[in-house]
Amino acid sequence: MKPKKDRSRYLFYVIAIGVLILFALILLSSLLDIGEKLRKINPYVEYGFYGLVVILTYLVIIQPIIIILRSPSLSIATTLDQNDPKAVAIYKRVAKNIVKSNELPQEEKKLLTAYKGREELLFNLQYVFEKTVKRQLNKIIIHDAKTVMISTAICQSARFDMITVFSVNLKMIKKLVVQCGFRPSMKNLSKLTINVFGTALIAEGLENLKLEDIVPKNSLEFLNNMPYLGTILESVIQGAANALMTLRIGCVCRRYLFSDGAVITKEDIRRQAYKETLKLLPLVVADTIAFFPKRIVKFFTNRMKSKDEPEEEKPLKKGDLKTC
Repeated sequence: MKPKKDRSRYLFYVIAIGVLILFALILLSSLLDIGEKLRKINPYVEYGFYGLVVILTYLVIIQPIIIILRSPSLSIATTLDQNDPKAVAIYKRVAKNIVKSNELPQEEKKLLTAYKGREELLFNLQYVFEKTVKRQLNKIIIHDAKTVMISTAICQSARFDMITVFSVNLKMIKKLVVQCGFRPSMKNLSKLTINVFGTALIAEGLENLKLEDIVPKNSLEFLNNMPYLGTILESVIQGAANALMTLRIGCVCRRYLFSDGAVITKEDIRRQAYKETLKLLPLVVADTIAFFPKRIVKFFTNRMKSKDEPEEEKPLKKGDLKTC
């Protein structure tokens, strides 16, 4: 009896393609607005801007999508299934990708290159994933969530926040896929695309978030008496919210990579992703808070030094001395 085909995946394909087209239209609209302003300066400045945009679009959006789609589709949860001889070639390809893209200990590289038979290869893949690759995936997720938090906290442009969140999340998925050596199924990739676009739209809406929407009145009065503290706090909250959503997408992607094809429900994925997200968020916030003070202190220190240093004496010229 043939297994029943999952027709719901086609719906996700259509929605994901529509999401990419919609994002492309939004991006194009924003770029044309900037181009019109640059045209007033000089037409060649506008052409140079469009050329730079084409290069960045390829590097930041198109290239990651190509790398993701070219990666083999595989589930680490089903790698121990030895009843599918056609999958052995994919397992070997995945092993080569992992050795090439990961900084593995020498002994683990030997496990993925010097193995005896299919059974040993599958066992070694499972071992390396559990011991090393999962930890490396967490580092990628934390790093990109930190990038999103800093960039969206500093920049006060809603449209720029949306583009930043979309591109960073897409790049994060690409790095997770490269690190693993394989990608989730097309259905789950479509779901991730929809989630990334939804997160980008939320990031754009968070720019209008005000302290009075989330802070009690008593605390709000105190913050209003402190100059610039309220504005800084708003930016930090916006950045932390975007980082939280980036962490969730990273955790969901990782769950797809390690559970694709297994008997796992959508609710299980969501619940586990939220748990992992809440565990990783304090690390991201702590690293980001540690990042800002160093730069701020350095900036003001340099400013104070420049003020305290005496100006160099310049040689006197005729006309510099004036008689009273």
